[in-house]
Amino acid sequence: MKSFNSYIGRPMERVEDLRMVRGRGTYVADVNRPNQLYAVILRSSVAHGIIRSIDSSEALALPGVRRVLTAKDLGSKVPVIPLRLQPLPQLEPFHQPVLADEKVRYVGEPVALVIADSAAIAEDALERIVLDIEPLPAVANRSQAEAKRAVLFEEHGSNVAITWSAFRGNADEAFKTADYVRRETFKVQRHAAMFMEPRGFVAEWDEAAGKLTVWGAAKTAWHNRRTLAAQLGLALEAVDLIEVDVGGGFGSRGEFYPEDYLIPAAARIVGRPVKWTEDRREHIMSANHARDVECDVEFAVSRDGRFIGLRGQIWADIGAYIRTNGSVGPRNVAQFMSGPYCIEHIDLKSSMLTTNKTPCGTYRGPGRYETDFIRERMIDLAAQDLKIDRVELRRRNLVADAQMPYPLASITPYDSSTELDSGDYHAVFDRCLKEFGWDERTRLRGQLIDGYYHGLAIGSFIEGGAAGPKEEARLVLETDGALSVYIGSSSVGQGLETIMAQIAADAMEMSYDKITIRHGSTSYVKDGYGAYHSRSTVMGGSAILLAADKLKDLIRKTAGARLGCKAEQVVIDGEQASFGGEHLAFAGLSGVPLEVEAEFFNKKYTWAYGTQAAHVAVDPGTGHVKVIDFISVEDVGRMINPLTLHGQAIGSIVQGLGGAFLEHLVYDDEGQLLTGSFADYLMPTASDFPNIRSITVELKPCPNNPLGAKGAGEGGLIPVGGVMANAVADALSHLNVQPMELPLSPPRLWQLVEQAETARSAD
Repeated sequence: MKSFNSYIGRPMERVEDLRMVRGRGTYVADVNRPNQLYAVILRSSVAHGIIRSIDSSEALALPGVRRVLTAKDLGSKVPVIPLRLQPLPQLEPFHQPVLADEKVRYVGEPVALVIADSAAIAEDALERIVLDIEPLPAVANRSQAEAKRAVLFEEHGSNVAITWSAFRGNADEAFKTADYVRRETFKVQRHAAMFMEPRGFVAEWDEAAGKLTVWGAAKTAWHNRRTLAAQLGLALEAVDLIEVDVGGGFGSRGEFYPEDYLIPAAARIVGRPVKWTEDRREHIMSANHARDVECDVEFAVSRDGRFIGLRGQIWADIGAYIRTNGSVGPRNVAQFMSGPYCIEHIDLKSSMLTTNKTPCGTYRGPGRYETDFIRERMIDLAAQDLKIDRVELRRRNLVADAQMPYPLASITPYDSSTELDSGDYHAVFDRCLKEFGWDERTRLRGQLIDGYYHGLAIGSFIEGGAAGPKEEARLVLETDGALSVYIGSSSVGQGLETIMAQIAADAMEMSYDKITIRHGSTSYVKDGYGAYHSRSTVMGGSAILLAADKLKDLIRKTAGARLGCKAEQVVIDGEQASFGGEHLAFAGLSGVPLEVEAEFFNKKYTWAYGTQAAHVAVDPGTGHVKVIDFISVEDVGRMINPLTLHGQAIGSIVQGLGGAFLEHLVYDDEGQLLTGSFADYLMPTASDFPNIRSITVELKPCPNNPLGAKGAGEGGLIPVGGVMANAVADALSHLNVQPMELPLSPPRLWQLVEQAETARSAD
C-alpha cells in the first residue's frame, strides 16, 4: 500500500516563495488593461470643515483629463461604507460616504476623483481644483472630544458613538470585599499596519456583457463584492473581484474603503478601464489606523494572590467614521482583558470616541495587544505591592485544564459570549520559563552592566481565531488525475497555497505535487468569507476535509459503475480505486472532471495560548532599550506546517516590538498628521531585534473543528507591549520607573528616568 497521508505536520517550504523571489509575482501595480485610464484622489487638507464649493473647471480644461467626479456626480444619495462586523443600527449615522458630502472630517478624506490619460496628468489636475472649505474646530484627542470642542455628527449630539459593556459576575460586590485594589491609567498609541505594497485597483466594465471585473481585492472579497454590487445596482453575478499577490495585509488591507467603490464606479461611468495606485503618503493618512486607547482600570486581588476582579473605563479614539470593522478593537479591549487568567468578576466599559483623525479598523491582534499591555502591567504592579513573586502570581491564577471550557466576559450591545476551548496553560508557562532560563537569569535583574540596566519579564496570552460562520471549498478531480482545490479563503501572505495543499493531499491521499490551490476570484466558489481573525486554516482547511469526503464518495460511485460493484465496496488506495483485484487510477477514471462542493460551519472560536519572556538592557542616559533575548511558547492545537507557522510567529513578534518601541501616528491639536512618511514614522528593521525565539507545541487540539487546529497568526504580537514595559520597569526598579504608556521610545524613557531621579533627590 502506498500512502501519501503524511503532509500535515511537515515543515514544507512555501510554494508561493519561488515565484516571489524570481520576481514573478503579480501585484495590482502589474495589472494593466487595454485603453486604460488612471485615477487620483483629491483629499482634504482640512481636518474638520464645511465644503462650500468645488470648482474643477480648470482641471477639466487640462489636456488628457477625462472626468472629475465629486459627491454630486454620484446621485442623490452618496454611497457609504457599511459595517462588515457588529452592524448595529445605532452606528449607521457614523458610516463614511465614499466622497465627502457637505462636510470633511479628517485630513485625507476623499473629496474628488480625477480620471486622466496618465497618473501624472491626473496629479497635475489636482492642483487646478479649487476647493473651498470653511474650517470648523478640530477634535483631535479625548479631552477635546469629551468637552465637545466640536461635535462631528451634530444630529447625534455627542462624540461618543457607542459604549460597549463587558461583564461577568458581580464586580461591585467583589471590589467591596477585596483585600487589595489598585487603580491606574494606561495609554496605547495610535499606530497601524504598514504593509510593503500600498493598495490599488484596476476596474473594467464590459458594457456588452454587463460585467464588472475588479483586480486588487484582498481579505474579504465576497463581502466586498456583495457591497459593491448593491451600491452599483448590479446583480451579484455581474461583479467579479479578483485577488492578486499582496505585500501583506495584517487586518487593514482588503476591507471596504472609499476607493473600493470609486474606482469601479469610475470605470463604469467613463466606459474604460481605470487604474488607481496608492502612494505611501496616501496609505499613512487614509488606510485604517488602529490602537489609540486610554484606560482607567482597577484591579482587585486577594491577600493570598488570587485575582478577583477588573473594572474600569476604556476610551478608544476611532477617528472620524466607523468603517467596516471599526468596533472590533474597542470591543476586544473590554471583553478579553482577563486573558488566560481566572478573573470571576468583570465590569469594563469601552467608549468609542469620534475625532478628526483617520478612521480606525483592525490591525493584527486588534484590541488584544492593547488589553494585554494593561493587564500584564497591572499584574506586575500587584505583585510588587503584595510582595508576591510575579511568576508565582501568574501561575497561581492561570486557567487550569480542568476548568475548560472556561467562559470569558460577555459583551453588549452586540451580544456576544465565548469561552476558552481547551489548553494546559501551566505546562506552556513552565516550558517558557525553562527554555528562557528564568532561574539562572534572575541574578541579572536590575544589574548595571556596561552602562545598561538589565531586566526580565514574563507574560501569558490567549489568541482567538477561526471566526465563522462558514467557509467553502470546491474540489475538482481532473481527468488527468490532478486535483484542483477552489477555496473561499484569501491569501494575504500567510502561505495559504502551501497549507491548503498539505491538507488536501492528506485528505485525498494524493501526492502533494498533484494539488493545485485556486483562490482569488469570487467566481471560484458560491460564497466565501476570506482571511481575518486567524481563520483561514481552520475554516478553509476544514471545508477541504468535508469536500474530500464527498469527493471520495463520488469516486467510489464512479469506480463502482465501471467495476460492476457497489460504491461502498470500492477501496481508495492512494491515487486509485480498487475492487476484487482490479484497479482504476484517478487519471482516466472519468471522461469528465469529478466535482464536489462543501461548506464548513462553525461559530465557536479557537483559542491558542502561550507565554513569552524577555531580557532587556536599558541605557538610562539615552532611553535606548536593547532586547537581549525574547522567547515565545505557544500551543496551537495542531500544526499544519511548522515552518510557515514559525515565520508567522517571528513576524508577529517583530510587529509587536515595533508597536512597543517605535511606531506612532502623531497628530497636532488641529487634526494635522505629523508623521506622514517613513522619515517620521519609525519601523523596525531586521537588525533592531535579532534575538527572537519561537517554540510551537501541540498539547491540546481544538475540539471544535476536524483538524484540531487553532488560529495562530496573531499570537506572537499580543503580549509584547506588556512584556516589554514590565521588562523595562524591572531593569529600572531601583528608580521605581513604571511605564504606563506606549511606545517606550527613547525620549519617553529618558523623561521617566529624569522624573524618577528628581523625585528620589527630593526625598
